[in-house]
Amino acid sequence: MNLSEVQLDTTQLVGNVRALRTLVAPGVDVIAVVKGNAYGHGLVEVVRALEQDVDGFQVDDIEELRVIRAVSSKRTLVLGYVAKANIDEVVELGAELAVYDVERLQFFAEAGARHGVRPKVHLKIDALLGRQGVVPGDLAQVVDALRTHPGIEVVAAYAHFANIEDTTDLGHAYDQIEVFEAALTVLRSRWPGIGRHLSATSGLMTVEKDNDLIRLGLGIYGMYPSTSLARRHQDLGIKPVLRWVSHLAQVKTLPARHPVGYGLTFITPREMRIGIVPQGYADGYDRGLSNSGEVLVHGCRCAVLGRVAMNMFAIDLSSVPDAAVEDEVVLLGSQGEEAITAEEISSRLGTINYEVTSRLSSLLPRS
Repeated sequence: MNLSEVQLDTTQLVGNVRALRTLVAPGVDVIAVVKGNAYGHGLVEVVRALEQDVDGFQVDDIEELRVIRAVSSKRTLVLGYVAKANIDEVVELGAELAVYDVERLQFFAEAGARHGVRPKVHLKIDALLGRQGVVPGDLAQVVDALRTHPGIEVVAAYAHFANIEDTTDLGHAYDQIEVFEAALTVLRSRWPGIGRHLSATSGLMTVEKDNDLIRLGLGIYGMYPSTSLARRHQDLGIKPVLRWVSHLAQVKTLPARHPVGYGLTFITPREMRIGIVPQGYADGYDRGLSNSGEVLVHGCRCAVLGRVAMNMFAIDLSSVPDAAVEDEVVLLGSQGEEAITAEEISSRLGTINYEVTSRLSSLLPRS
């Protein structure tokens, strides 16, 4: 028995992809975004489960690419930064790379020549996001530089939406599309067949149109980018696929007026039965859940008492009188009719569901 682990419902994972495909136009490729250890779900486990149901994968860096290549040869996009020293390896491993400056094109071309391939690149346009990408004013310079490297294959241009999941006002999204379309017109005068992609899950659920591929991340894990999109697409039937479970490491009774945990932030108001859960902020259980989080034991909600420590925290077992050592504790996911959701945790922490799952320690066993 693993004392603590992340459990995946791979059947539901595949079901989520198939449900989201109903929103995707025919002929459009679905790329599963598995960066950040598959949003904390487990990179290897997710890639293996989705191998037959997606058209490719997207990661951020070479470390993630190496992990994928150990289990899959499927099309993989590496859209984060790749250091000069690693370009050769990325090309050898057959990944498609992001381009957003001219300085490293020579390294791409040289690596391709050494391995007898044409490196495939996706040109990132900074369409009113202000992050990674080529601003439209510099586009001509990048196009000119690419002309001098015919050994590089320009597969697609792409961008990211900046404000599409935190608002119901899509004005900025349409402004972004306009900027992107103008850049694409310039690029297609040089590469008529160049592809395009803008949408992640939120884009697919709102403004998706005319793209060649979709970068599906959050949705495949059964989470929605916002409550408004969850309401709008509730009939899709996507559901969370992750359970984070541990087991009680100790059960004991404390007298009244007894401190619990560091900082003396909780003092028992009466005699209390408590349990010790062997997980903490080193495992991804946020310290911000001190005295505010809840977990499930025997299908009942149990409050976190005192501060969450690096590797353990205490819970109130008053409502579960028959709880015993090694009984299951659910930190995230369902148990019986109750569930602790990533949205609930993120609301308590003032963050987003993406962060809650992505911060789960990669050292936790996945099953």
